[in-house]
Amino acid sequence: MSGSGLVDSHCHLQHYRGEELAAVLDRARERGVGGFLVPASRLAEAEELLALSEREPGVWCALGVHPHEASSWQEGDGERLAALLAHPRAVAVGECGLDFFYDHAPREVQEAVFRAQCEVAIDFGLPVVIHNRESNERMLEIVADPALARLTADFHSFAGGAAMAAPLLGPRFVFGISGMVTFPKAENVREVLPLLAPEQLLVETDTPYLAPVPYRGRRNEPAYVVEVAARLAAELGLEPSELARRTTANFFRFFAKAGI
Repeated sequence: MSGSGLVDSHCHLQHYRGEELAAVLDRARERGVGGFLVPASRLAEAEELLALSEREPGVWCALGVHPHEASSWQEGDGERLAALLAHPRAVAVGECGLDFFYDHAPREVQEAVFRAQCEVAIDFGLPVVIHNRESNERMLEIVADPALARLTADFHSFAGGAAMAAPLLGPRFVFGISGMVTFPKAENVREVLPLLAPEQLLVETDTPYLAPVPYRGRRNEPAYVVEVAARLAAELGLEPSELARRTTANFFRFFAKAGI
């Protein structure tokens, strides 16, 4: 499959440095991957990611605090995040959300920090990039809260299955499909695909994690989004070029600041 026009909507490029990072980007671009959204895990990464996005064409960032790092959130961080989001290459808030699998931070802290970031995103008219693991019920309750009615969100590397997806089928939400779609046992990912509206689909790698078949077990990188997109196109009965066109259009529509 040609990667022409693909955007990797979730790749942690901060895990690569120097010449290695340059080589990773070169390999992706050689395969036609032209856009990269790099999410932060903590606010301390923000300046590094903004500098990367200034230096490299086609790179944007999401800024926020991952649920694993929720205990690092301090008074005034909402204002600090708001100031960082004024940068033209900061196009979303995140990666933020809930992780009840690892529970690296107390659940009530995770929720409070997630809500705080959602409120900042709403104030700026930006989407959030959501991490959700073993927290489906609580996540659905939060995003259904009338206080967050203007929230828009990318459920990245979605693996919640059809029951989780059903309440999210609308224009406020998109679904990042990662290399898990290629895993033999990942029916929880593939069963969701027929439910989604065409405009709800994004493709991602979650670099350096979740490398798709046939690279499973290796360190993931954005070049491999081509394999993710190929499997997604096959599952949906689309031509690869149409899948690339559709998901890239969705990216620039949903992360509208990236197109400015």
